[in-house]
Amino acid sequence: MIPIPLVVLVMGGWCAIYLADTLLKASDSMKTSYEEWLTSYGLSISPFHIRWQTPVFNRLFYDWGRWKPRLLYQWFNLGMVFGIIAMFSSILLLGKTLIQTLSQMLTEAPSAQNDRMLQVVVPGVNLPVSQLTYFFTAILISGVIHEIGHGVAAIREQVRFNGFGIFIFIVYPGAFVDLFTTHLQLISPVQQLRIFCAGVWHNFVLGVLSLIALFMLPAILFPLYYTGVGALILDITEDSPANGPRGLFVGDLVTQLQDCSVHRVEDWNSCLGVISQEPQIGYCLNSVTLHQLSFPARVYKRLDGTVECCSNNSLTDICFSYNNNVNTHLYACLPARKTIETNQVCRSNADCQNDLLSSFCVIPSLENQTRLIRVKHQPQIDMLFVGHPLHLQYTVSLSSFIPRFNFLSNDLPVVIETFFKYLISLSGALAIINAVPCFALDGQWMLNSFLEATLSSLIIDKQNRDLLGFLILLAGSILLAANVTLGLWMVTAR
Repeated sequence: MIPIPLVVLVMGGWCAIYLADTLLKASDSMKTSYEEWLTSYGLSISPFHIRWQTPVFNRLFYDWGRWKPRLLYQWFNLGMVFGIIAMFSSILLLGKTLIQTLSQMLTEAPSAQNDRMLQVVVPGVNLPVSQLTYFFTAILISGVIHEIGHGVAAIREQVRFNGFGIFIFIVYPGAFVDLFTTHLQLISPVQQLRIFCAGVWHNFVLGVLSLIALFMLPAILFPLYYTGVGALILDITEDSPANGPRGLFVGDLVTQLQDCSVHRVEDWNSCLGVISQEPQIGYCLNSVTLHQLSFPARVYKRLDGTVECCSNNSLTDICFSYNNNVNTHLYACLPARKTIETNQVCRSNADCQNDLLSSFCVIPSLENQTRLIRVKHQPQIDMLFVGHPLHLQYTVSLSSFIPRFNFLSNDLPVVIETFFKYLISLSGALAIINAVPCFALDGQWMLNSFLEATLSSLIIDKQNRDLLGFLILLAGSILLAANVTLGLWMVTAR
């Protein structure tokens, strides 16, 4: 569900803005000066929508549009080809997403939600409040780059450019360009296509450049940060089971989980995934040490069928199981740290062959989803974690970047990395959604120009071409509306 305080804040803010706008326009003494003020700053206000437009950047747009005309001609030709491909591909992608959403609704499988390429994003619901700055900044930059594409392409095709602006719709920021419509209608359909496809083309290029920058980030930050030696702990939630005097600390460098080496954050996640899927590993312990460390304890079964042999009040001892030489299943309550610290890992007695003493592979006897995980984190002693691996994964924030100098921030690489990820996702989504042949989106004008450029000799009557375009736009609009509606329901109502 959408948080009620968020709805109240948004609705209350817009009501206050619209009420103030209405009162000022209705006031005999303030109306003229208020409307002049709005006009002078290029502002316009309507329900849930604020728009600002300025001619200040016109000269800059004209300089860009007249720079190397032949190069720009080839550039926007590439954009036209990409836009046409994206327009048809977006229909297939929306169809696939709709099928996945319906399948998830019927099977009640929440895990399938992450498999969908397109998802509705609602701030405060499936977008954490802590990530709002990344989200709105990335979506604004994506919108500005999108409109720069339209503006530069229009000037390249000799269409008059009136101005550039920014708007806020409910909580979502965006940008727009104001083009002279008469000029736009007079140019050829192919020229129109170059202009209409330029926005999604620039979004695609922005996404690719962001992806390259993300991939090259270790090299870019190499003079200040080094990587490949472990995962640096940035934050631990207060309720994390890794908190405590023998737990993890901010600034520690995690280098190993069990027998799985950790060189970067991806290794941390993959190691925990493997640990949660595979059976609990054990530790080699020779028979003499086993008898010295173990002590008599009552053996009983838990509700899930697993065996416990230690006192429930013990914070240092764990029940271990092992097979003796005659394949008898035995249990021993052992001090966890002494059992683990100096012994090699194993999965069976065959891994613990010793010519001098008989050794056993002692395996922690824990509940089905619980694991005993040994975490090496410099400069502290190893942490012994008992619990579900996901609890460790979701409550500890890490970075692959380690500062070379003490004055550098540990968080800076993560901020840059997260921002690039949002830029890739949102710029790509803006390219896909705007390419959909749907009313009021770029896809509407792309489709109309495409039909005029390709079917004018096959379908002579323009009314028939317009009817075909209308039917395609209607189908695309229904498909997009179905995806948005069901996506919102999946996010907010379930």
